[in-house]
Amino acid sequence: MSWASRFRLLQYTKASLWIVPLIGLVLGVLLAEWAVSVDATEWLPAGWRYSASTAGGVLTAIVGAMIALLGFVVTIGVLVVQQATGTLSPRYMRLWYRDRLQKAVLATFTGTFSFALLRSIESDSVPDLGVTMAGSAVSVSLLLLLVYLNRFTHNLRPVAIAGLVGRMGEEVLVRGEAAVLGAAPRAGDPVPPAAGGPITYVRSERGGVIQAFHPERLTALAVRHDCLLVVTRLVGDYVPPGGVVVEVHGGSPAPAARRVTGLIAFGSERTIEQDPAFALRVLVDIAVRALSPAVNDPTTAVQVLNRIEAFLHTVGRTGLRNRYVLADRDGTPRLVVQGRDWEDYLQLAVTEIREYGTSSVQICRRLRALLEGLLSALPPGPLPAVRTELTLLREAVEREYPDPARRTRARTPDPQGIGARPRPGPGPRPGPGPGPD
Repeated sequence: MSWASRFRLLQYTKASLWIVPLIGLVLGVLLAEWAVSVDATEWLPAGWRYSASTAGGVLTAIVGAMIALLGFVVTIGVLVVQQATGTLSPRYMRLWYRDRLQKAVLATFTGTFSFALLRSIESDSVPDLGVTMAGSAVSVSLLLLLVYLNRFTHNLRPVAIAGLVGRMGEEVLVRGEAAVLGAAPRAGDPVPPAAGGPITYVRSERGGVIQAFHPERLTALAVRHDCLLVVTRLVGDYVPPGGVVVEVHGGSPAPAARRVTGLIAFGSERTIEQDPAFALRVLVDIAVRALSPAVNDPTTAVQVLNRIEAFLHTVGRTGLRNRYVLADRDGTPRLVVQGRDWEDYLQLAVTEIREYGTSSVQICRRLRALLEGLLSALPPGPLPAVRTELTLLREAVEREYPDPARRTRARTPDPQGIGARPRPGPGPRPGPGPGPD
């Protein structure tokens, strides 16, 4: 099995809602067999002894309760799907499927169900330990259910989801693109392909969205064949069937196409493992959905902009590039990978929100505060792009608000959208290009 196949299998396992409950079902059966063997030793204290009628009634009630609770959790899941697709973002569902607490609740319920269902009760053979363990499992199940309900009611708010998605994106950004690919030597960036060498094009067989790739193994493959691999697509890009994914420069001989594509995972949609921009995409989707005429909730969009601003501060301090070069131990370039730079993230974060939210004074003021905050906090490199976005925001406000008084109000930066004036601070850094007006 190739690395790409293992990656897709891992993604399926993480998103599956039946694998962990199935494990719980099997564990319940195994624990039931163990309890039978322990019951045969007759070492239990007198307080753990039950009559056949009591044991039968308890286990029957537990089986019915577990079925009802499973149906209740499934109902909650359906409500989450409806809310996520209606008021949040369908892209969030891929992250919600991976919730560990939900899988733990389902596994506990199915395990308790199988444990209680397989107890055979005779007048002269009562599973005393099994009844006690089943009662304890019900107590644990109820506790997990209460925790799950608390999490469901509190963490399904847009602001809570925005915080969760934003933190996930920042973690992937720091751990992945900045730490792994950023370790590539800057001296050879960008590196021209080997002059005069043959070029072999590796094409995708079935197409799909690039979900991840293995840079270390691609580099090792290039070393073995003495070639330079140039990945022509970004993680998150859709590649049509037959589209060029990798250019192989040189090689003696060139690596087989199947070996190369076996280190690049394709799927039907983006994942967050190597694509922190996917988290930013989800945040922007939630904000845009809140700004739609059907919802008309600019305050939620402002709250999402808080997380977007935190994400952009992390991106601005990372020092990303639009191209990375990985070399072997001798310093010979072996792998060229496309990357997202600061402008890509900034445009993704503010363009659609500006276009859809200019009619809201609250959004204009919050965007202005966000951009001016970036000007005052980031190093000089990202600042020209921020000034460009400030210019675009100013022009959008001028088009939307012909009245001078309303235009002045929309131009005023406000970290709360409406309700707070910016406190005196260091102010934006001076530099070339348009700045705050």
